[in-house]
Amino acid sequence: MNKNQVNGIAKDIAGKVQEKVGDITGSTSQQAKGIQKQISGQAEEKLGDAKEL
Repeated sequence: MNKNQVNGIAKDIAGKVQEKVGDITGSTSQQAKGIQKQISGQAEEKLGDAKEL
């Protein structure tokens, strides 16, 4: 597991938490930021996967 994979997983998890907090508080901007963070994290994780090949 390389740095990109670890960072990607961490961003994805943080984004899920942020989205859930936005859902609980009714903040659509927090939900959107959480989703954006998840997408960024997933992309970084895929980059790390590609580097492993």
